[in-house]
Amino acid sequence: MRNNGPIALIFHALVVTFVLAPLLVVCLVAFTPEDTLSLPTHGVSLRWFKAIFEHPDFVQSFYNSLLLALLSATLSLCVALPAGLAIGRLSFAGRDFLNALFLSPLIIPTLVLGVALMRLFASMGVSGSFGWLVVAHVVVISPYVLRLVLAAVVGMDKSAEQAAQSLGAGPWTVFRRVTLPMILPGITGGWLLAFINSFDELTMSIFVTTPATVTLPVRMYMYATESIDPMMASVSALMILITGAAMLILDRVYGLDKVLIGQQG
Repeated sequence: MRNNGPIALIFHALVVTFVLAPLLVVCLVAFTPEDTLSLPTHGVSLRWFKAIFEHPDFVQSFYNSLLLALLSATLSLCVALPAGLAIGRLSFAGRDFLNALFLSPLIIPTLVLGVALMRLFASMGVSGSFGWLVVAHVVVISPYVLRLVLAAVVGMDKSAEQAAQSLGAGPWTVFRRVTLPMILPGITGGWLLAFINSFDELTMSIFVTTPATVTLPVRMYMYATESIDPMMASVSALMILITGAAMLILDRVYGLDKVLIGQQG
């Protein structure tokens, strides 16, 4: 194992470089003063970042994505928290089925899910509603919240709850004063992971958005089909910044290694 240490380190360094190199190139191109996507560039300019604010449709799409991610992540938590507590702590008929039902969106391609939701919303006559777009995102991102909540519930020390009950605390007091603080990192981590996935969701959103509810990833896709200029790199750089900041907070709050274990569990 010791002899494989340097080889493993070099291999992981190459993998990380391969993954991060395109993101670095995009961020560098975002600061170019040129009219085309090109490297090397001559000088540094914020021209294309300013160009974003000259396109009201991009600004509106950003607000749509931000509001959508906030609402869908919060609603997903409201659904996944009681489900995670029930699945992780109780034994009842259909528990495995309920768990599989909540996690089923993970195994359904988002393309198929998008087409199915589009047909469903059309048959219900609610196509174009921002509220139903939130529901569609809740369906997609709820499994991420559930996995982290389940990991936190299963891994918590139940002796603290038993001690509180022995001292006369009621069920609500035990949950509010003992259980909730112990699983709070999993709740926060699940919410942040859901927010990231909702903010970056493209494939499914293409089918359920309308001109009034276009999200930022969909707007970028539509813009890229018409023209490609450095403004796309500047928008991508901002999305990388937002996602990176959310991932940093997630790592500080919960730990990315625990997130990976929770998603695989």
